[in-house]
Amino acid sequence: MIVPQATQTKNWSFRTDIEKIGWLTINTPSAPVNTLSREAIMELETLVSSFEEMAKSGELVGVVLLSGKDSGFIAGADISEFDAMSDFSVLPEALRRTHALFARIEALKIPVVAGIHGFCLGGGLELALACHYRIAVSDDKTRIGFPEVNLGIFPGFGGTGRSIRQAGPVDAMQIMLTGKMLRAGAARGLNLVDKLVRHRDMLRWEGRKAVLQKRKSSPAPFAKRVMAMGPARGYVVTKMRDQVRKKARPEHYPAPYALIDLFEAHGDDWQAMIRHEIDAFVPLMGSDTATNLRRVFFLSEGLKKQGIKGARFARVHVIGAGVMGGDIAAWCALRGMSVTLQDLDMDRIKPALERGKKLFKKRLKKKHEVDAAVMRLEADPTGKGVARADVIIEAVVERLDIKQSIFQGVEERLKPGAILATNTSSIELERIAEGLKDPARLIGLHFFNPVPQLPLVEVIRSKFNTDEEIGKGAAFALAIGKSPVVVKSAPGFLVNRVLMPYMLGAVERVERGESKELLDAAAVAFGMPMGPIELMDTVGLDVGKSVATELGHAVPEGSKFDGLVKDGKLGRKTGQGFYKWEDGKAQKGDVPAHDDLAALGRELVKPLVDTTEVVVKEGVVASDDHADIGVILGTGFAPFLGGPLKARKDGRA
Repeated sequence: MIVPQATQTKNWSFRTDIEKIGWLTINTPSAPVNTLSREAIMELETLVSSFEEMAKSGELVGVVLLSGKDSGFIAGADISEFDAMSDFSVLPEALRRTHALFARIEALKIPVVAGIHGFCLGGGLELALACHYRIAVSDDKTRIGFPEVNLGIFPGFGGTGRSIRQAGPVDAMQIMLTGKMLRAGAARGLNLVDKLVRHRDMLRWEGRKAVLQKRKSSPAPFAKRVMAMGPARGYVVTKMRDQVRKKARPEHYPAPYALIDLFEAHGDDWQAMIRHEIDAFVPLMGSDTATNLRRVFFLSEGLKKQGIKGARFARVHVIGAGVMGGDIAAWCALRGMSVTLQDLDMDRIKPALERGKKLFKKRLKKKHEVDAAVMRLEADPTGKGVARADVIIEAVVERLDIKQSIFQGVEERLKPGAILATNTSSIELERIAEGLKDPARLIGLHFFNPVPQLPLVEVIRSKFNTDEEIGKGAAFALAIGKSPVVVKSAPGFLVNRVLMPYMLGAVERVERGESKELLDAAAVAFGMPMGPIELMDTVGLDVGKSVATELGHAVPEGSKFDGLVKDGKLGRKTGQGFYKWEDGKAQKGDVPAHDDLAALGRELVKPLVDTTEVVVKEGVVASDDHADIGVILGTGFAPFLGGPLKARKDGRA
């Protein structure tokens, strides 16, 4: 059956023009991004059958695949279907069907060109790689990559082999193993993209030329392909495993190891990689790790739905240029806001400006972008920026009297509708708000150290706050790329409340003579990103003692912990705490032998899990889900376990 001049399905539209070029557009209904659902793939099968017939009859000289959404090309497979698809009786056949479809696209005798803008990720990139030629918009919004490893899997629509064919084994495996998203220029440099254009509206023109000129992408050169051949592949495999082990344990995150195993067996033949991809992929999809990582993904996405709609933030004023305040200010400037940073004098502000410049150079690729960010971060020792700011954030020392004095001094200078926020880590808002004429204006925006790396912001609600104030706070967190979790004003809120019993319990064991290296290794074996003693050093022993005291956990006089604080040995920031620190790394001794490190880790983490249950029962957070995602984002609690409460429910914590 020949497709008429125009065809519309639920997910796709197709039309031909007078030059016999077919224009295929994906537009997933009622969704912000395009995804390859099972329905979309079935519809595409029908369309490809029509392309085959039309190509034979001469009615079609080529196809250009575009997106109908501003957000981008295709963000991947439909993750909402993954739980159902993990059924072993369903998944293999569904994968074989998609593999066959992509192979048919690749085998078409007419050119198929993918025009990429915005997100081209996962299954979307796999579909693009099955096309004969790829054109991408070279702006800052284009992102190309395979993020599947973050969901406990790897590419399953033939992307393993096709990416190796195009980029070569080393570069392709690196992209898949890390989940790194590439800009268009980098993707072009790796041969994943063939042509760059400046604007989205140029995709049609360049796509038309590519069809009429029958352009076809070339595979990676032999100099790259040789790294998958003979002894070279064994060397590459060893290096890959060594790199992965530094970041993930196989019992926690099996996907990268399974991908390396697949490459070790078939990496010299990209088509063999595709043929054996399904057998390696299927066990991962239904694994506990993948199931829990999907849960974490959906919980994180759910946080993005918070926040009052229509809120706009252009100017931020931060009071306090210490590590936290300076880094909050720099982060806001990095995210495009104009920021004024206040402290007692310029000597206190200058180090924060220097740290900010280092952050900009690290995160921004172009000099003019760095220069613009530097201009957005302005020293303001007299606080002139308060009156203009949409958001005022206090981030000074954890002393109630100082915080109260600051807020009473700025309240009269706020412009209408501005957010007034404290970055307090443990003090209840009701106490800080004493003396304010309008205590309802004060909310908490609690960031975590290091600010550029940790995504969580606790949006703290006092008994005075309205939904509007909290909604604006959540909207601001989202505007600067953070994940807001709303918590009730209570000592320690969520994260510090659950962290303190965990860290102090480990400190007490060290005080009794247990090896700090052993305890830290046990926590990592359980799945924590670092051990509790190293974490205490990272947080700062003075901060840890202050928060502990605020939460009613007095640090005993004469203890090693107390002595270190009195001696000014405050951890990483001073170069000495429980550990000696050099170049930002804890200098650790040997780890004593232990029969079951993971079991010891579960024992160490138990106070954290117990306290999380208590916090939920007290209503500090709205639900188990919010507690789990908050603790994961704020403490790094093992994502592959799905959060502390999910882990306990599963009998794993």
